[in-house]
Amino acid sequence: MAADGRCAAPSAPTLPCSFSPRSRRYLAVCAQDGRLRVWDADSRALHREYVPSAHLSATCTCIAWGPFRATKEGPQRKKRKSEAGQTSTQQSDLLALGTAAGTVLIYSTVKGDLHCTLDGGHSGSVNSVQWHPEDSVLYSGSDDTHIVEWDLKTGKTRCKWKADRAAVTSLCVSPDGKLLLSAGMTIKMWDLETKEVYRRFTGHPTTVTTLCFATTRPPDSDGLYFLSGAAHDRLLSVWQVRADGKDKHSVVSFTLTDEPQHVDLQTSNSKDEPVRLAVVSKDGQLHLFEHFLNGPCKKPLSPVCSVQVSSGGSGEGDTPMPVSLLAAALCSDRQSIMLAYGSHLQPVIEKTSINMSERHVCLIRDVQTTLSISVDAAVTKVKTPIVNEQKSKVLIPGLPGHQPPIRATPSQSEKRKKGAVPTEMTIEERLEQIELSTSSGGKGANKGAAASLQTDSFAVLLVQGLESKDEKILNKIFQTKKEALIKNTVARLPPPAVLPLVEELSRRLQGHPFAAILIVQWLKAVLTQHTSYLSSIPDLVSQLGALYHMIESRVKLYQQLTRLHGKLYLLMTQVATSNSSHKVADLDLKAKLVYEEESSDEDSGDEGRPEDDSDSWEEDEELDKEEGMDVTEDKENHADEDDDDESDEDAKDESKANGDSDLDPESEEE
Repeated sequence: MAADGRCAAPSAPTLPCSFSPRSRRYLAVCAQDGRLRVWDADSRALHREYVPSAHLSATCTCIAWGPFRATKEGPQRKKRKSEAGQTSTQQSDLLALGTAAGTVLIYSTVKGDLHCTLDGGHSGSVNSVQWHPEDSVLYSGSDDTHIVEWDLKTGKTRCKWKADRAAVTSLCVSPDGKLLLSAGMTIKMWDLETKEVYRRFTGHPTTVTTLCFATTRPPDSDGLYFLSGAAHDRLLSVWQVRADGKDKHSVVSFTLTDEPQHVDLQTSNSKDEPVRLAVVSKDGQLHLFEHFLNGPCKKPLSPVCSVQVSSGGSGEGDTPMPVSLLAAALCSDRQSIMLAYGSHLQPVIEKTSINMSERHVCLIRDVQTTLSISVDAAVTKVKTPIVNEQKSKVLIPGLPGHQPPIRATPSQSEKRKKGAVPTEMTIEERLEQIELSTSSGGKGANKGAAASLQTDSFAVLLVQGLESKDEKILNKIFQTKKEALIKNTVARLPPPAVLPLVEELSRRLQGHPFAAILIVQWLKAVLTQHTSYLSSIPDLVSQLGALYHMIESRVKLYQQLTRLHGKLYLLMTQVATSNSSHKVADLDLKAKLVYEEESSDEDSGDEGRPEDDSDSWEEDEELDKEEGMDVTEDKENHADEDDDDESDEDAKDESKANGDSDLDPESEEE
């Protein structure tokens, strides 16, 4: 049983790579250019090559060989007498390819063509595909957190359900076809009949990338084991599915030098038979394990043997360089191993037997000579045409009808000056003009040309970012704050790019409010520049429904916030005024100045300050006696004034009630 393999290279990204099951005759590799190549392990030659129609935009992300079935080699033709007794052979000829666009391609290695395309099930990149062992059923897991069950007879989905909150990164079907393992951040075991979760397993802190069943026994006998590997994790964990449900922790773990990239194992049918495991890690080494799965083991198990391939130096002073292993497969004879190493474009396939008694094995191979021999043998019928360099033309991929100028030699430059034809500027010249315009001030005409170039480049970049959904390009464009640049860029957009731009803007409006401030300017420019085109779309309500509801919800929230702000402002002002009034009352209790009127001094001078008044009267009497002045005249004058006051008070009853008559005896006594 071969798991979904991913090759390892120190400097290149991981790419799908897997040997065919049982026979190990073919190796399927997806290179960086998106092409599928199937290599024959016996002849070490290219067996099939397939180029998907969207291999550049939707690269292959995972590979899985189909189950064995009866096939016929090549196209049907009349059989010869010598072939009359031959029958169809049993082999695995179908390959399932998961793509980054969410589709699954079924490729037939016998026909050399596409068998069918499974589309419409996923909205994200497909991360894992797995075949059902008996029926013509395929399972796929994607970034959209869903698992899809495909019917290959009809090419349609039989069932689709949500498996996890995060992306589904790995799948594995049990040997009896009744259970399905899925993994993202957690591992779940599903019952394929009811599509319900049978068990949950947690123990990896990172995303699980490898799942594989290690035994073929049913889960009720406490003998069902499976292993899992995660990204940035140097351990392979083995889990036991127990009937009592006490299987929360892994029972065995295998140590590696780096995270696993390709896993192949031979299952055990009984406790007396060990599990043989071959793991290719990310650093390009192969680790071999043998273990009896009969219960938990406390200590992590180290590999029985580790294999490294290196290229031998041609000279004495040359040092050997390590060669990365792409994939490994255990053969049925339990002695030999299939190895694939080298480059993805043309790997070297070798069947060798390894001495398991040694802990570390280094295989020295001359990769360059083997590749050169195979290339010479494969390209014997190709002839190189003789080309006249003076009459040849250079074609560069781009827009249809684009003909970039051919740079002439110094001798031909003078001849071409006479009949020069105005041609389009190359990309290098445009970039130079943009750099010069941004670095130097220049004249007004140059500034206008540079501005048009800049807006044109922004519009082209925006269209490219919307088509490829590149976050880096879109983030760089949407960070601009110049209104004129935003308006010119939006005005130069083609009509088919308006709706994707509106969808991207509505998605970004749901983010942080500070980022939404810039997005509102773009949205305003789109609605003002392309209103006529938007009004011509029949299903505009469904296209702009999310944006309308989001703006409406935010406006409602803004009204509530303004009301709350007003209430809080009133409360704070009332608290501030009450605090200030209390402070003023405290200050009034302590008077710093007292003001008394003159009438109070004349009428009730003795009551206000009796001591001071007595002293002053005594001083006045002494002064009057010395100077010979009459004090009695003043007293009589005062008495006359008091009599007048008394006559007025007798006329008014209210003044008598107020007690003004009390002042008369005091004045008389004085």
